[in-house]
Amino acid sequence: MTVFFAGPDVFELTGVGDGANFTVSANGAATGAWEPGTYFVSVRMQNGGDVFEIEHGACQVVADTARANIGHDARTHAAKVLDAIEAVIESRATKDQLSYSIGGRSLQRTPIADLIKLRTAYRAEVNRQKSKNKSRLGRVLKARFN
Repeated sequence: MTVFFAGPDVFELTGVGDGANFTVSANGAATGAWEPGTYFVSVRMQNGGDVFEIEHGACQVVADTARANIGHDARTHAAKVLDAIEAVIESRATKDQLSYSIGGRSLQRTPIADLIKLRTAYRAEVNRQKSKNKSRLGRVLKARFN
């Protein structure tokens, strides 16, 4: 069994068989070299000259937390945008002008209703990401050759 990864980098891992079960692992030296990002994953089995994809999907490789710089912001893009939208909504509570001009320059603010729609959309995205990040590692994949 071989697991192929394609994303910011390309690499593969080979499974070790024990009867009908396979284990795929990588040591810290190998994983430390992987670029963080989203990877397409394809799990393939070979039977003679035939190759079968038994599972595919995507996974997220994250930076090593132990090596993160001070001040590293580990929030997702959606979480950062949601926080920014909420900060604008909070600061707007004291400002009631949507636009104004000074010396030939003008500024137009996003209406509160639009900000609330954006906040709703980004909250949903952050909640999807949180529920999707519940680990499914260690799940058993079965393949049978006839």
